[in-house]
Amino acid sequence: MDTPAIGAGTLATTAILITLGYALACSVGPFKACRRCTGTGRRRSPSGRAFRECRRCDGTGRRLRAGRRLYNRINQVRRDGTR
Repeated sequence: MDTPAIGAGTLATTAILITLGYALACSVGPFKACRRCTGTGRRRSPSGRAFRECRRCDGTGRRLRAGRRLYNRINQVRRDGTR
């Protein structure tokens, strides 16, 4: 085999492994910590004195991963199409 073919095969294998790893992460742990409140569910008010619930995560501190959101959307379309 020549070098470009080996490189392309390695790149394709790596991309497949990364994709499968992310899919596994989305199925095992569909939620991640909210980036805005760093997973606490609270943010400081503009004055800096009081705390308020984070609007992005609704005070839970967790957000749905993008891959899981895509998976849920695909399943919803499939369910709606089979009715």
